[in-house]
Amino acid sequence: MKRILPLATAQLRRLNRPVADALFLLLLLAVLIACGWLIARHDRYWDWSAVGANSLTPESLVILARLDGPLRATVFADPASPLGKGIERLLMRYRQAQPGIRIEVVDPQLFPERTRDAGVTLLGQILLDYRGRREIVAEAGERAISAAIARLGASRVPWVAVIEGHGERAIQGEAGADLGRLGRELSERGFLARPLDLGRVDGVPINTRILVLSTPRIPLFPGVVERLIQYLDQGGNLLWLLDPGPLNGLEPLVDYLGLTILPGTVVDADAAALGVATPAVAVIAEYPNQPLSVDLDVPALLPGSIAFGTEPAPGWILDSYLATGARSWNEVGRLDGLIDRDEVIGEQPGPLPVVLAMRRPVPEDGREQRVLVVGDGDFASNAQIGAYGNRALALALLAWLSDPGDLTVLPPDPSEPDALVLDEEQRLRIGLGSLVLLPAIFLVIGLGIRWLRWRGR
Repeated sequence: MKRILPLATAQLRRLNRPVADALFLLLLLAVLIACGWLIARHDRYWDWSAVGANSLTPESLVILARLDGPLRATVFADPASPLGKGIERLLMRYRQAQPGIRIEVVDPQLFPERTRDAGVTLLGQILLDYRGRREIVAEAGERAISAAIARLGASRVPWVAVIEGHGERAIQGEAGADLGRLGRELSERGFLARPLDLGRVDGVPINTRILVLSTPRIPLFPGVVERLIQYLDQGGNLLWLLDPGPLNGLEPLVDYLGLTILPGTVVDADAAALGVATPAVAVIAEYPNQPLSVDLDVPALLPGSIAFGTEPAPGWILDSYLATGARSWNEVGRLDGLIDRDEVIGEQPGPLPVVLAMRRPVPEDGREQRVLVVGDGDFASNAQIGAYGNRALALALLAWLSDPGDLTVLPPDPSEPDALVLDEEQRLRIGLGSLVLLPAIFLVIGLGIRWLRWRGR
């Protein structure tokens, strides 16, 4: 018995290490299984990129928060192709924010009937279904997808009527002076922008949310200006892009609003600092802290603008206005050669109001009527809307005229990441660090470990 106990103890001591290793392995497997189970039940996502490139923008999150029903996204592409996988990864960002979204990737070659029934014509198109409404997204980008979701979730479609028929700027035109790009911006945000010829109809339709008027090139047909004034008498909202030159029959509307149009064209010395070759550009660089311009911070350029006085007709209230800088004036003379302000002929120094925001109460329904008059229509044209802050200004004006929540704020267009540019000194430091410093550190650590082991013997 005395000999058996020491032998048994020795055998147990030999089993200590294998038993400990086996227990460690079992615990490790249990932890991995538990982690997998928790991940499957509680999905979590962290975006550690510097610019949040793998997360939805705040604008898209606001759009998703408005949904009160299930959304289904069907991607028509090969699930194993890079196109299908890329679109699915993009849509997964939406499911991270809204777990109820269903995503399906359908191969058009395997399911041609579904593809044909959905009206899909190109690989990579996305069919969105929400509460019985459908929309096909042709561009696989966050801005396009969020815009389509916003349109599907809108309970009503506001109508923007654009006066045409007398040479005005066309809302569906592609010429440089037309408003086609602005019309597409409105369509993306759920507005129905359509031309309206008041020479052919008796009045502005009652479902019009905003009426857009630009300067006609030919005299207005009889009765047109009277219908415009009748629309304002009924409490309609108006955006008037008033260009320099003849009014061609809009004089009664000027008197109705009590506008004072300063003579000449606005000249701004600050335009040269923005790379503009001509001084005949009104620069709006400072915005008042008003609802009209609270989100604007980039200068807007108004080519060939006119300026206004600040006293509207009785009954109208001047809510706010946007003005040029102190180095501007209304040039009455020629706009070539060396120009300077001449007080004798009525040229006034800046700041000069170039955008007037007027309002008045509508007693019939208790709401507020709003009118915006802009001394230039070129800033919103196809040729100029992409310059500096012109696009943001045009959308801010329409947002001020529309009901709250009508004009959806969409995600910005994706920007190119900043390139990493290293100078000679930085490249030398990186080279020395990777080729000399790091190997030297590892060598010292290795020698230190070897010396400690030698001392412990």
